[in-house]
Amino acid sequence: QVQLTETGGGLVQTGGSVRLSCAASGGTFNSLAIGWFRQAPDQRDFVAAISSTGGRAYVADSVSGRVTISRDNVKNTVYLQMNSLKPEDTAVYYCTARQTESGFWYSTERGDYPYWGQGTQVTVSS
Repeated sequence: QVQLTETGGGLVQTGGSVRLSCAASGGTFNSLAIGWFRQAPDQRDFVAAISSTGGRAYVADSVSGRVTISRDNVKNTVYLQMNSLKPEDTAVYYCTARQTESGFWYSTERGDYPYWGQGTQVTVSS
C-alpha cells in the first residue's frame, strides 16, 4: 500500500513562493507517476503531473509559468514549486500516485490516481 505525505503548505503573501513536497512510502517510488491536484471550496483543479522516471511532466495552463514539478527518486520525493502566488491559488493541495510500468505515463484525471495524500493547505493572502 502506497502512502503519500505532503508537506510545505502554509500562509504566504501574494507574489510569494512555496515548495510543496510529497514523500512516498510503501511502494516502489520509481514506478510511481505522481499528480498534484488542488481543491478550493468551489473548485477542483489539476495542477501538475510527472511520470515515474521524470521523463515527462505537465503543468496545467492555469499555473503554467509559475509552477514547476520535479522529483528526486533517491529521496522518494516529488516537489511542486509555486512562484508568484495569487489569492486564487488558495486551496488544499493533494499529492496522488499511480503505479505504472511505463516510465512516461502521467494523467491529468483525478480518477487515474488510486493513492492520495491527506493534503496540505496553501493560503495566499492579498
